Amino acid sequence: MRIIAAATLLGLITAGAAPPHQIALTRVFPNAGQIGLFVAAADGSGERPMFATPGIDYDATWSPDGAAIVFTSDRDGSPDLFRVKPDGTGRERLTDDPAYDDQAAFSADGTQLAFVSTRNGGYARIWTMDLRSRRAKAVTTTTTATGMGGDFRPSWSPDETWIAFSSDRGTTMKMARGRWEALQPADIYIVRPDGTGLKRITEPGNFCGSPKFSLDNTRLLAYCMPIEHTLETRRLSPLPGNDTQLVTIDLATGTVTDIPAGPGVKISPAFVPSNLPTEVATKVGDIGYVRKDSGDAGIYYTSGKRGPRGNVRVAAWSPDGSRVVFHRRQTAPPTSWLKTFSRHPDYELALSSVLPSFSPSGEQFVMVGRPEGTNILGSSLAVGAPGTDAAKVIYQDNARNVLGPQWSPAGDTILFGVGTYQTFFNGFANRIMRHEDRVEGGAQIAIIKPDGSGFREITSGVNNNGFPSMAPDGKRFVYRTFGPDGEGLRIMNIETRAITTLTTGYDNFPIWSPRGDRIVFSRVADGDYEIYAMAPDGTGVKRLTAAKGNDAHQGWSPDGGHIVFASSRMGFKDEGAYTDAPQPYGELFVMRADGSGVEQLTDNQWEEGTPAWRPAPPAASRRR
Repeated sequence: MRIIAAATLLGLITAGAAPPHQIALTRVFPNAGQIGLFVAAADGSGERPMFATPGIDYDATWSPDGAAIVFTSDRDGSPDLFRVKPDGTGRERLTDDPAYDDQAAFSADGTQLAFVSTRNGGYARIWTMDLRSRRAKAVTTTTTATGMGGDFRPSWSPDETWIAFSSDRGTTMKMARGRWEALQPADIYIVRPDGTGLKRITEPGNFCGSPKFSLDNTRLLAYCMPIEHTLETRRLSPLPGNDTQLVTIDLATGTVTDIPAGPGVKISPAFVPSNLPTEVATKVGDIGYVRKDSGDAGIYYTSGKRGPRGNVRVAAWSPDGSRVVFHRRQTAPPTSWLKTFSRHPDYELALSSVLPSFSPSGEQFVMVGRPEGTNILGSSLAVGAPGTDAAKVIYQDNARNVLGPQWSPAGDTILFGVGTYQTFFNGFANRIMRHEDRVEGGAQIAIIKPDGSGFREITSGVNNNGFPSMAPDGKRFVYRTFGPDGEGLRIMNIETRAITTLTTGYDNFPIWSPRGDRIVFSRVADGDYEIYAMAPDGTGVKRLTAAKGNDAHQGWSPDGGHIVFASSRMGFKDEGAYTDAPQPYGELFVMRADGSGVEQLTDNQWEEGTPAWRPAPPAASRRR
């Protein structure tokens, strides 16, 4: 069906129909080549990549007979399950659905998979698939009790009577202490493959994940942590003091037993298979796990041995325990424009750098380049062209950062914020514990020409100013501010520097409609961020979104009739420590300017946001 739809759409474009809407967006991680699958001996020797060509391949698991590996890949569109031989040959696609399919686990006899999918309602749920017929059915479903919570990391019991999984069902998207990102509470559950007998195994309130059954079906292996650690452990290199603990849980009594494994952020635990008799292996078998936080990150064993090194995330062992398949973060060239999958055929999506904004012609866009290396200052302003990775840096201050560039309606200038903006660029080290913490030494709105000339700051004072957006008349701009001089949204007249107060609360991301009649912005309501709109004089404030989870990063369509935005309303789709994504904030949606007609564009586990809608380029440019 997907191939037919693509061919039909191509035919329409060829016949002269308007091309799809184009939206550029930011993905925190990964782009193509930044995740790779590898196979090695359990001790790390003989390591080799699974495939010669880089893709976005991850979350592999070994079949019980050792003849196949099932993994997830975004290389052909949406995240789907694939099967391949251990030598990397014979790759075949197992699922072909525009929804998110991931985190596969084999049944003991190798005839079925349990996996996570969003194909029924958008939330992460446990499904099973018969590998012969390829028929899939839901095991867990969305109910009032589950809410927006997701189910993750399924695992079959050796006797095939139960599936264990982790879940944040029934919880809320509570923001972390001093941050806007959500924490991730999770508990361990078991359920029968037909969906009956659902039972929570762990006590609620903190986090336990990635359950694995012991050979005798009596215990579950998992990793656990306090709920506040679920923020820091998502980072590429978590700070010390956010350790996780490996545990086993007795299914009959609920008794939790700590497994000595030393300090650190320990994830992806597994009983390593051995050739010992079952009754012996159950008692003395080794446990493998991934350590994420140390300078010597990689695969470890409770026996003290080591496995493959590096930024490994998920590991699975062959049936005899001699080999391990895993995915690891890789270094890949940055990209300014890379087409990515869209659920909606009318919308073409491209991964770009941070906070892109298009020129009025649609033939250029401005973006923020991340600080280099481990620096937290020195982000740059660059101008590029759609369809290429070529970009020219037009501004950089190694002592400050830039944020929120927006092209002027006339195309002759670019507005942006300049300051340290530590809460955006310094991981989670900066938290807003007091009202004054938001100021961060102040920040100003600056203006520059697209060729890099004419830089000047046009606001002044002690406040932290940012996220400017110019009115269609080119004479005024709206921006957000907070500090000793007050907070909220302001409008400044560029010529007179006169400032008009629109709001006095913590509102953010204001964007002026191309029609000039409305300004959209984000505001905290009912415990999370929602999108609002108002007239440029501050009247007629209307709430446009009301879903659980943060809605923000909004942007107008070129005709002012629709709004694209990022939302965490679909919740987590995986345990956050595996994704290196600061927040489950990454699904893009579009809606009409009045908040109606909401449609989903993306569906994956990565953090995506700051979308920008490209104006249709001139016809001559489209034909090139």
